[in-house]
Amino acid sequence: MTEILIRNADVILTMNDAREELTGADLLLRDGKIAQIGHGLTTNGEIHDASGCVVTPGLVNTHHHLYQTLTRAVPGGQDALLFGWLKTLYPIWARFGPDQMFTSAQIGLAELALSGCTLSSDHLYLYPNGARLDDTIAAAAELGLRFHPTRGAMSIGESNGGLPPDSLVEAEQDILTDMIRVVAAFHDSAEGSMCRVGLAPCSPFSVSRELMRDTALLARDKGVMLHTHLAENDEDIAYSQAQFGCRPGQYAEDLGWTGSDVWHAHCVKLDGAEIDLFARTGTGVAHCPCSNCRLGSGIAPVRAMRDRGVNVGLGADGSASNDNGSLITEARQTLLLQRVVNGADAMSAREALEIATRGGADVLNRPDCGRLMPGKRADIAIWDVSGISSAGSWDPAALLLAGPTQVKHLFVESRQIVRDGAIATIDLPRVVETQNRMARALAN
Repeated sequence: MTEILIRNADVILTMNDAREELTGADLLLRDGKIAQIGHGLTTNGEIHDASGCVVTPGLVNTHHHLYQTLTRAVPGGQDALLFGWLKTLYPIWARFGPDQMFTSAQIGLAELALSGCTLSSDHLYLYPNGARLDDTIAAAAELGLRFHPTRGAMSIGESNGGLPPDSLVEAEQDILTDMIRVVAAFHDSAEGSMCRVGLAPCSPFSVSRELMRDTALLARDKGVMLHTHLAENDEDIAYSQAQFGCRPGQYAEDLGWTGSDVWHAHCVKLDGAEIDLFARTGTGVAHCPCSNCRLGSGIAPVRAMRDRGVNVGLGADGSASNDNGSLITEARQTLLLQRVVNGADAMSAREALEIATRGGADVLNRPDCGRLMPGKRADIAIWDVSGISSAGSWDPAALLLAGPTQVKHLFVESRQIVRDGAIATIDLPRVVETQNRMARALAN
């Protein structure tokens, strides 16, 4: 039996069912779970003093393309809209292989961990030169983050009217065969699982209706979740109406892509009827505010979604369209954008943090994560509020208004991933050096 006591936190933001906030309190972790929360707790195990700190559940990232950390700030894509941005980057991504996938995933996940993230999804939809989903899964396992990778795919290339080059698309039967393989090899549906696999054709403009439908049938047969991009910008809506004769929400519903086992990225352009559809069916949304701003896609109607009961989580999105990977920054951006659209009282700092923790866990069907309660997983972020970023704050728990953007300590399943602001599980400087060498090679 291994115990860790986090003692004397200034504030513990539990995100439990009552949204309790405890002052001067302790957390006792035991064998990967939260054993107790209260005052005056004791242990014979390891002790961490959390005075001067705010403790929160680990943040949950519901949408990312980790491989894109190798193509940040590419000059030709810096000022492009979505489709032009993709056309710039596809030829570069076509040169990736297994090593690039592994290293870029470790960089992206380490960056997320430093920003307080303990559980991340990933949407990998291209597999050039022998790359496989296995590469990113290995990267996450070595780092120690809880992982929800998705086996993405593209099947319609330029020669058939699609956006990606033919070299990056796959035959649809090969896609389905590999989806079956990765679910069998890596998916763990148990409570406390460190790896669950989802199925995720890239988007309506890069795969066929048949693959969307067949993937939905396969996912339900295997008991795994479904994920894709939907209604990201005006071009996306126009494409759907021109090609399918309907809006994206109707297209998704017609093909079996709504339900509590489905979450869609972006959803910037959902209309009122589509929001009601998602609420009625329990379909989740990964809100990616920084990427949506970076690509000029718009501001997702998060306030309306939450008011109507849609499950909403946050996503950093790919580091080529952000070009950052800080989930705490996404939470602050969510707060600010909803206020821009709806007024200064539209969203509180605590609600935005709830979306980043409990909200994301609910989108990924992980009620064992995203809240600090006895029996839940020991995924803990500890934020030092004694420094300059919180100096003068009357409410240190309002982290998104005045607080640090990097954690002091981070625990996943009771294992310490970040210690005193540094990654504790891998040689991060070596990985950074490898990544920079790879980026230089791609640029030449």
